[in-house]
Amino acid sequence: MRIVFGGTPDVAIPSLDALADSRHELVAVVTRPDAPSGRGKKLTASPVAQRAAELGIEVLKPQRPRDEEFVTRLTELAPDCCPVVAYGALLPQRVLEIPRHGWVNLHFSLLPAWRGAAPVQHAILAGDQITGATTFRIVLELDAGPILATVSEPIRPDDTAGDLLYRLSLSGARLLVETLDGIEDGTLTATPQPETDAQVSYASKINVEDARIDWTQSADVLDRLIRACAPAPGAWTTFRGERFKINSARISDAVLAPGVLQISKRAVRVGTATQALELDEIQAQGKKPMPAADWARGITFGPEPRLGA
Repeated sequence: MRIVFGGTPDVAIPSLDALADSRHELVAVVTRPDAPSGRGKKLTASPVAQRAAELGIEVLKPQRPRDEEFVTRLTELAPDCCPVVAYGALLPQRVLEIPRHGWVNLHFSLLPAWRGAAPVQHAILAGDQITGATTFRIVLELDAGPILATVSEPIRPDDTAGDLLYRLSLSGARLLVETLDGIEDGTLTATPQPETDAQVSYASKINVEDARIDWTQSADVLDRLIRACAPAPGAWTTFRGERFKINSARISDAVLAPGVLQISKRAVRVGTATQALELDEIQAQGKKPMPAADWARGITFGPEPRLGA
């Protein structure tokens, strides 16, 4: 099949590489326009655009997928199917209708669970033990199209969102190629998603305020929050009015009042509603990540120091 791939961030690159190595003819890539990046805010091509350029593949960067120039070029390319991984823009119906086999999205959850922008983070936040990836045909409604294939992935007790998303990007890339193979061979049948309230859930983008740590919650809840927000946006708290991120922590056997710090030569613990969390790595604003014990050695603490104040 002739295919045009849609994707933007790093997580889409394994799928791009897998499709480039597949039996299908990859004729172009669609990605988001160049965006400001780094301290100098220099316009920079997306990771997918950079990888496509290395592969010698035509790159399309429409400001909006409804732009006439883009619609015309996509029509000229005449793809049979357009696989997508984290492209980042809504596709209008006229664009969805161009490839005869439609647009096939790889989504990092077992749909209809966790439709939306942050499925991996929400799976960890919810304490799910199993997640996965799903390929489905794109329709106008958010992540609601008929399912083509799935692959499951256990969520490990120490998984961060970054860890889990990396594994899913690899297994999902294989799934996407297998899905296109099945479409071309006529061996795959799309199945409508269940639409009951008990089965459908949504995963909205996690913003900075969502990542703020409330030390009156349980250690289990806060452990999941820290892991779900790593590497971005980063779970955070305050000390003496200064904000800092907690990149990693683990549940300890100690019990302290919520927010209260316990400092020793080798450990920094902070109380929650249940057991204390032992902080492993923290990152103060404008600073590089460091072990929590190193951070604590550079501070003079008064009686009963607290986080979140």
